[in-house]
Amino acid sequence: MSDLFVSAGLETGAPRPLADRLRPRRLAEVVGQEHLTGPDGALTRLLASRSLGSLVFWGPPGTGKTTVARLLAHETDLHFEQISAIFSGIADLRKVFEAARRRRATSQGTLLFVDEIHRFNRAQLDAFLPVMEDGTVTLVGATTENPSFELNAALLSRARVLLFRALDAAALARLLARAEAMDGRPLPLDEEARAALIRMADGDGRAALTLAEEVWRSARPDEILDADKLQTLVQRRAPIYDKAQEGHYNLISALHKTVRGSDPDAALYYLCRMLDAGEDRLFIARRLVRMAVEDIGLADPQALVVANAAKDAFDFLGSPEGELALAQVTVYLACAPKSNAVYTAYKAATRVAKAAGSLAPPRTILNAPTGLMKRIGYGEGYRYDHDEPDAFSGQDYWPEALGRQHFYEPTDRGMESRYRERLAYWERLRQERRGED
Repeated sequence: MSDLFVSAGLETGAPRPLADRLRPRRLAEVVGQEHLTGPDGALTRLLASRSLGSLVFWGPPGTGKTTVARLLAHETDLHFEQISAIFSGIADLRKVFEAARRRRATSQGTLLFVDEIHRFNRAQLDAFLPVMEDGTVTLVGATTENPSFELNAALLSRARVLLFRALDAAALARLLARAEAMDGRPLPLDEEARAALIRMADGDGRAALTLAEEVWRSARPDEILDADKLQTLVQRRAPIYDKAQEGHYNLISALHKTVRGSDPDAALYYLCRMLDAGEDRLFIARRLVRMAVEDIGLADPQALVVANAAKDAFDFLGSPEGELALAQVTVYLACAPKSNAVYTAYKAATRVAKAAGSLAPPRTILNAPTGLMKRIGYGEGYRYDHDEPDAFSGQDYWPEALGRQHFYEPTDRGMESRYRERLAYWERLRQERRGED
């Protein structure tokens, strides 16, 4: 029935969101994706060749993925068909594919746009392969999740992944200016409030236009809103952050690398981003403990103590008081001397342990609790280091078939410089003891 109303033109007077009314009609009108739609952009080149091929659009919400798919269909004279993976199953796909086959028989191609394509399971994704292969549909899938993790390899091998970027402040400002021109009136915001609205949009063009609509609805005649009034009226948009998906991994990676890079300010920024988005505080605490052992190690052995203390402090205090302990250890770790010597040594020792098999230690250092074990040489010739000069015997503890290995190479930073001196001293003693033997 709704199709009858549309064909009669009755829907033209129906209310439409600003984002829909402002939807670009040409690829050149798309803002913020110049690397794709600019004169030398990837999509511009594809359109010039008049051959699209299947595509996967990967990027955050509100960056123009659906709009660009519609424009591609229009500019290549393909029938545009849109489905959502949230509401569709195999039966729906069969109907879409059959309709595409009928169009193809009349020389009409189909651009099938699949929103949230990552929501399909692997069996459903496999259903696309034959129709992509024979050209029944040109697939354009949109996803906010990393396709490498969420889509199967067979589909990715048949499609090109194009990255859509979050809109920067300049692109959002152009979008708002376009909305003001269409509406014929400026947004009732002072300069600071306008900048605040752009920040609230968080790179999402649709969100920016929705916020603009809310401002026009809420402002009284002749009222100019400042940043505080804007905050009160429209509240605050939640950060784009899914604790189980890529935003989660991107920010913890950023936190880890800024700590490793000794930038306490950047580390605090990413910590606060995660806290603000509602990340599990104990997850952050566990990762900070990991940083203490992986990136600082024996250059500052206290780092592990401080990290564990911060984890315990948060566990004891809870939120929000305990979050200060996480901030404190973040700054401590970022400022501490760095060494991955133990981490590197551990990985090297693990590789040798796995590759060398079950080599028996020298019998000299094996205990001999039974007479039989004593008779076959267990413990024979062992020298108790505390009874030796300098409490060091210099014995060879390595399996004979393996020979002496060297894994731990301390740096000259922090406490590790002392360990380096100590190891060098032991090596000199070891050579002296062997010379005496």
